[in-house]
Amino acid sequence: MPNKRRTLHLICNAHIDPVWLWEMPEGAAAAISTFRTAAELCRENDSFVFNHNEAILYEWVRQYEPALFKEIQTLVKAGKWHIMGGWYLQPDCNMPSGESFVRQILAGRAYFKKYFNAAPTTAINFDPFGHTRGLVQILAKTGYDSYLFGRPDQNDCPLPADEFVWIGYDNSEVMATRFRDWYNSPLGKAREKIEKHLADDSGAECELLLWGVGNHGGGPSRLDVKNVNKLITQTKSPQIRHSTPEAYFKQLRRNRDKLPKHAKDLNPWAVGCYTSQIRIKQKHRKLENEIYSLEKMASAAAVNGLVKYPFERIQEALRDLMTGQFHDIMPGSSIQTVEEDSLRMLDHGLEIVASEKTRAFYALATGQPKARPGRIPIMVYNPHPFKIRTVLECEFHLADTCDKFTQVTIHSKGAPIPSQVEQEASNVPVDWRKRVAFLADLEPSQMNRFDCGLKVIPKKPPVTLKSKNGRIVFKTKELEVVVNCKTGLIDKYKVNGRNCLSKRAFEPILIKDDADSWGMLTKSYRNLAGAFKLMTAARAARFCAVSKAKLPPVRVIEDGPARSIIEALFAYGDSFICQRYALPKTGTEIKVRTRVYWNEKDRMLKLSIPTLPGKYKYLGQVAYGTGELPDNGNEAVAQKWVAALCRSKNVALTCINDCIYGSDFSKAGLRLTLLRSPAYSCHPHEGRLLTPTSDRFTPRIDQGERIFTFWLNAGKIKDRLDSIDREALARNEKPFALSFFPSGQGRKPKPIAVLSDNIVQITAIKRARTNNDLIIRLFEPTGKPRTTVLSLPFARKKVRLSLQGFQIKTLRFSRRTSKITETDLLEKPLKK
Repeated sequence: MPNKRRTLHLICNAHIDPVWLWEMPEGAAAAISTFRTAAELCRENDSFVFNHNEAILYEWVRQYEPALFKEIQTLVKAGKWHIMGGWYLQPDCNMPSGESFVRQILAGRAYFKKYFNAAPTTAINFDPFGHTRGLVQILAKTGYDSYLFGRPDQNDCPLPADEFVWIGYDNSEVMATRFRDWYNSPLGKAREKIEKHLADDSGAECELLLWGVGNHGGGPSRLDVKNVNKLITQTKSPQIRHSTPEAYFKQLRRNRDKLPKHAKDLNPWAVGCYTSQIRIKQKHRKLENEIYSLEKMASAAAVNGLVKYPFERIQEALRDLMTGQFHDIMPGSSIQTVEEDSLRMLDHGLEIVASEKTRAFYALATGQPKARPGRIPIMVYNPHPFKIRTVLECEFHLADTCDKFTQVTIHSKGAPIPSQVEQEASNVPVDWRKRVAFLADLEPSQMNRFDCGLKVIPKKPPVTLKSKNGRIVFKTKELEVVVNCKTGLIDKYKVNGRNCLSKRAFEPILIKDDADSWGMLTKSYRNLAGAFKLMTAARAARFCAVSKAKLPPVRVIEDGPARSIIEALFAYGDSFICQRYALPKTGTEIKVRTRVYWNEKDRMLKLSIPTLPGKYKYLGQVAYGTGELPDNGNEAVAQKWVAALCRSKNVALTCINDCIYGSDFSKAGLRLTLLRSPAYSCHPHEGRLLTPTSDRFTPRIDQGERIFTFWLNAGKIKDRLDSIDREALARNEKPFALSFFPSGQGRKPKPIAVLSDNIVQITAIKRARTNNDLIIRLFEPTGKPRTTVLSLPFARKKVRLSLQGFQIKTLRFSRRTSKITETDLLEKPLKK
């Protein structure tokens, strides 16, 4: 029986991708023309309301057609134009870090408050290809009570209902609705879409329907508005009205207690997008890391009175980062010119950050003593509030060239530390540039100093680690690694006496793929097409361009007190790989650097890491949370780390990355997804060929050289899970190392922040948006309640803090009064 109280909220919008199958100038043109038409229709129709989001589009209108922008301001004030969503843009909703989502919201809310005095309470992401559960806590702490989204549908992501209460990792809650019938309507077909929806009476009291020409703008047309208004007048029941997302959720809230609850992410859809256009993902990750590292360094320099905090410059770099997170840029679903433009934009952000980071570094070196005669200092700034032990690399040059070999010994606080000279980046055949690798213990939130002593010896010491019986066996008290010289792969990885892997680890394998940039019709990539094989000695010599006729394809290339490095060379078809295993003399974490020269088509490249037999749980880092990932071989999305846990053996295998997001796990083990080779912006449509042109060359994504770095470790489950988040942060937001001769003047700056425990993160230290207060954001990454003491040595302040599992806690430190106040993510004091 029809529900007489039924209400249908019509949300007129115009989905406008800033870029996709077009470049940004065309996206701006679409936004301007769409907004102009929408403004005219708002003026002409009393009851009609137009909804739109995304600050980036409004800013284009403000810059390029200011009169129209002023008119929109008037319409918003009159209630005729509704600011919805309130984010900077609609980003990918899986791959940005949790802090990046916060910045998307902060930037959008600040913009809409400044120009429209608007503060939406419903967040919207109509077009992104899935949504992390980590969003819930972020939404709840930025003033949102509801979320409206489209993908994935019920086939890909079964939900108890399309209207539900979404529960976050910390048990935060927001109402959520997955809209039906998509977000747009064909030109002139809006009434038809509405009538079709009305004919399907779900019995719901409160419903929502989106309409308006979309994908490249358009929005409402005069014909559609006329027909919709006529339908509203003619229909007595149900009630149909021009509406807003907030009005819909206000009505839905009456039945909130009856809504089912969902405590998972909203995935998957388009799993190929976790990997497509990997260069975009690499640049994005680098810029993300560099911005948040710069903020910590710049804050430390500012609170010590050394330099002014570069707020506007950081905001400029953040806009590059946020634009790069757009859901057709970061997932790699745009055309090639958009990829190239986006790389240039991300590089612009990186250039800003590099300049400001260097400025902060020199300021933070204030007070360091002058170098002693014959010593070369290396300064390393640790931006994190905890100690770090890691092998660092740094280059410098000698006073003059030398025909022999200059050995370098490194001292910390007067004592020698494990160090070695390795091949420098340049290839000048004289002893002048020096590259040193050394085991460093870094104190938190401060400059750490290392002094290099020099000694001329006849030649570089030879490597002592050799192959024997077709194997290279590397052994320390904690670690044993065996590399098979016949395969170039790791056959043993033994930590504290326990083997943690099966044979043939880090094997580059090829998976059958197709030209679909998104991977719309699949959830997994499992069909093996082949594997890279070790080069012959002759081919290895040609590949390395050495003068010898033959070169062993597996060799030890560096060996010293800090580490040994083994190089293995592989080939498949028209592609090649140079893979290096860096094995530490202290600790159990091995570093794997994979340099790929990729020229395959319709193929995916994965690194296979077989695990030992057993029942495993697969976990990964997500936005402000740890997600349980599929263990059935389906493609998974995660951020800086993944982990395979075997409870029966009490062992966890963890893998940190510097630039990938896709992987899978099954009984066969862990497989890291590196590359695809589809066509640009290509997807299936009604059974037609994926690539419609068969008479010409079609460029493919990610052809050429790509470089990846991984850090593998293993140990007891609790130990690994307690450590992995900080390790991943330190590997991504790297300490800043530079050889620099200080003046000896000034006083050493005080550390900005130090934490007493071994787990809690500080994900952001930055200047507040509204004044010179300091914002400090903490996060509990294991899901368990804990306490920590936050020390602010520069201010001689300490505060004991309690955090719930997965809780984000934001503090505001007043530089004027030294008072510490807890805030929400919008930097406003919490309501008592």
